[in-house]
Amino acid sequence: MRRVTRIAAAASATAVLALTATACGQSFAEANRAKHAGVGLAFDIGGRDDHSFNEAAARGTENARKALGVKVKMLTAKNGETEADREQRLTSFAEAGYNPVIGVGFAYSQSVQNVAKDFPATTFGVVDAVPTGKNVDAMVFAEHEGSYLAGVAAALKSKTHRVGFIGGVNNALIQKFQAGFEQGVRATDPKAKITSQYLYPNNDKGFNDPAAAKAKASGMLDSGIDVIYSAAGQSGAGSIEAISKRKGAWAIGVDSDQYRQAGLAKYRNCILTSVVKNVDVAVYDLIKSVEHGKPLTGVHSYDVRRNGVTLATSGGFIKDIQPQIDAARKQIVEGKVKVKETP
Repeated sequence: MRRVTRIAAAASATAVLALTATACGQSFAEANRAKHAGVGLAFDIGGRDDHSFNEAAARGTENARKALGVKVKMLTAKNGETEADREQRLTSFAEAGYNPVIGVGFAYSQSVQNVAKDFPATTFGVVDAVPTGKNVDAMVFAEHEGSYLAGVAAALKSKTHRVGFIGGVNNALIQKFQAGFEQGVRATDPKAKITSQYLYPNNDKGFNDPAAAKAKASGMLDSGIDVIYSAAGQSGAGSIEAISKRKGAWAIGVDSDQYRQAGLAKYRNCILTSVVKNVDVAVYDLIKSVEHGKPLTGVHSYDVRRNGVTLATSGGFIKDIQPQIDAARKQIVEGKVKVKETP
């Protein structure tokens, strides 16, 4: 209670200074910015340069830095972390005055919920989880809907009628990707054979093991599969590398537009499309709300209808099947197709 009281007192004193500054000609946003050190962004394993999920979140903070003038500090998780490790990372941000403090990934769900209680004057955000807390913004996405569109694309582009799905970790979140993808494939090509496999049953290392994904993809390719969708964070780079060595095979990326990722540039000619989760938009929305003094809290969902999840068109490889993809999207938006969240 002593720590919370100190924080509340400090917040009140700073608020008075901010109001004084506003009276002297500062804009509200400028005055509000003086109240905190900047944005604290806690990455999941794989770090900023994972060409995927974390990178999308970083892009949101970069957009906020340019548009709003905020400062940003980033910290990265490591393989094998405990709940205490994540709580300490978030706590260090809050104690240093960062606001908002954002955890990237469902692994931060419980730690955000725990730490947010100790810092009621700080707004916390978490991607892909719904922790409780009056000062918490839960940013969730309809991954299954975007994956359905990827399944449509895979079915239309496969010449062998054999497609594959590689998940990093077999948990509820990644199962949403699998479920949507399989449903989209079957709706488009009922005769297609789908192989879905996971790198790890319950170890977050599955999001940071490119070698394992490369081996898994190679096995699929050897079996005649010619389109593989990987939802495995940094591990997906290994899958894409393997696919790039097989003529006529296609990779489907995830989270970010992986065709445009500098670290994957030499493989881009095999990246058919990517299921893009606009994490950058959600992160920016939260930062902007705090800067404007009206912090977002509660659950905010980003789905296909709201362009929260989209299918990338970079490279022009799905241009010939865009009408079918657009038709499938329209069916989802109009409620004619209900995409499943479990396989």
